[in-house]
Amino acid sequence: MFDVPPPADFSPTLDEARTLLERVWGHADFRGLQASVIQEVLAGRDVLAVLPTGGGKSVCYQVPAILRPGVGLVVSPLIALMTDQVEALKQQGVAAARLDSGLTMDERSAVWRAARSGELDLLYVSPEGLASGAMLERLAELPISLIAIDEAHCVSQWGHDFRPDYRTLGRLAEIFPRVPRIAVTATADARTRDDILASLKLGEARVFVDSFARPNLQLTAERKVNGSRARTDARVVELVRERRGRSGVVYCGSRDGCERVADALRDAGTNAIAYHAGFDARERDRRLERFLAEDGAVMVATIAFGMGVDKPDVRFVIHADPPGSLEAYWQEIGRAGRDGEPAEGVTLYGPSDIAWSLRRLDGRPMAEEVKQVQTRKVRQLFAMLDGATCRPQAVRRYFGEQDAQPCGVCDVCGDPPATFDALVPAQKALAAVQRLGERFGRTRVIDHLMGRTKDVQPWEAGLSTWGVGADLSLIGWRDVIDHLMFEGLLVEDPNEGKPLIRLGDPQAVRAVYRGEREVRVKEPPTRAVALDKPRRNAGRNLAVEGLDADVRARFEALRAWRRDRAVEQRVPPYVIFQDKTLVEIALQEPRGLDQLAVIPGVGAGKLERYGAGVLAALEAASG
Repeated sequence: MFDVPPPADFSPTLDEARTLLERVWGHADFRGLQASVIQEVLAGRDVLAVLPTGGGKSVCYQVPAILRPGVGLVVSPLIALMTDQVEALKQQGVAAARLDSGLTMDERSAVWRAARSGELDLLYVSPEGLASGAMLERLAELPISLIAIDEAHCVSQWGHDFRPDYRTLGRLAEIFPRVPRIAVTATADARTRDDILASLKLGEARVFVDSFARPNLQLTAERKVNGSRARTDARVVELVRERRGRSGVVYCGSRDGCERVADALRDAGTNAIAYHAGFDARERDRRLERFLAEDGAVMVATIAFGMGVDKPDVRFVIHADPPGSLEAYWQEIGRAGRDGEPAEGVTLYGPSDIAWSLRRLDGRPMAEEVKQVQTRKVRQLFAMLDGATCRPQAVRRYFGEQDAQPCGVCDVCGDPPATFDALVPAQKALAAVQRLGERFGRTRVIDHLMGRTKDVQPWEAGLSTWGVGADLSLIGWRDVIDHLMFEGLLVEDPNEGKPLIRLGDPQAVRAVYRGEREVRVKEPPTRAVALDKPRRNAGRNLAVEGLDADVRARFEALRAWRRDRAVEQRVPPYVIFQDKTLVEIALQEPRGLDQLAVIPGVGAGKLERYGAGVLAALEAASG
């Protein structure tokens, strides 16, 4: 253990925290569970906080770090995330810095000097950096006010984004035994939460779990047509075109997919930017800067992208390829609508996607118990996507909110799909796969059930399942087989590019044979696509689009002024002011600094830095 200086015996009050919140962030009070979490940390106690994306997790450690004596140490998994938060804090007048591989030696030395001299409120580091004994030794010389572990789900092998470097962070409890620690994440089920507590040695920590509700998000899921890449790409282009001019993220499952979809979108006139690990760090940073700075930009990225993106005005997230779990789905969908305005999440999915997700799991080195859990997570995601239950309700119940009610705005709530009792067709399909020796693909099994196999051999025609499904259409059988795959009753073996299907979970299959398990399948839609256009103006910034002409002119003038300041400082525009703050300024049209100061989102630091410029921009817009 290092000889760590003891923290000062000082416990700021919650009233002081509220005063700080209003002065720095320009908000009168905390939201949700923020006040309860902050009160625990201010008192020097450990906390695990699971708050939804956009729920203000960072404030839960930033406020106590500023109020408690010493420097707050924040462990963050991505350079982009650290950079974004540090720049936003600097804009608000908070002394913050980061230590990562992107800094020069001179820049790193300057950060350490500032930390030693007590000039920093917050210091952001990566888990890889903390693995260095040299960094820990230097940190041990500083008075640490608190330790925050951001994106704490990365600690857990049961989570959707496990990172081995996070697993070592438990030793911080021994190195800094009297320093309060707070672990925060947006997505962690009960098992993952228990693993976080154990791994980080947070046994005495109080656990706060807020509702996972995101009422401003409208969720939709569509089955892919025939699983064709070309058809899927065309559908993505169509969806983005319907949302022209709005900022969004399109997730693809591969680098090639990113490049292909981005090219198709650019050909269709969209400002699309491809982003994946195939680009070097400098190029990725450049592309991220474009996305953050340019209005209406659409990022086309692999499913690993997004954790470090705090862009508040993302109006839609489209999954061209679905992720591998409900945790990943909820976090990635949560990139949209962080400003609280209406936004959309659209997911395209098909049986080939679940097969791909399971193959990817098979290729990862992990304990068999962990693989079984992750496999179940994949199936739970696809069961939700292909189900007839309100989508947010299904996700919230997955995270433990048993009292979650239907959202009323997702595609299932807006247009409940008709289902039919598919127990008998399911029994026939499972029996056919079994009697055919699990040696054929989906099309061949369907042909067998419908009695359409070309040049059928006597051994096959003699099976009891030959032709027993002639009463169901080809589309109907495809839907039944797909549903059985989503439910894990059938599984797909890649077989070197010629997939075969075989029986899945033996216990579940027996339950279907015995009629003990209900099987209900959605009836085919009456139209080719599930969503012709965004409903209820979802994904639109209603506060902006409903403005009167003169107010809209002031808003656009403020955006232009903000864009110029962002270019000058090489920062994303939203770290200067978010759109919702500019809307309020345009509506209220303040005539002086005192009137500007009371607008939510205008803290003391920004008032001093930008107040005169905002007022000048308003005056110019008014003529």
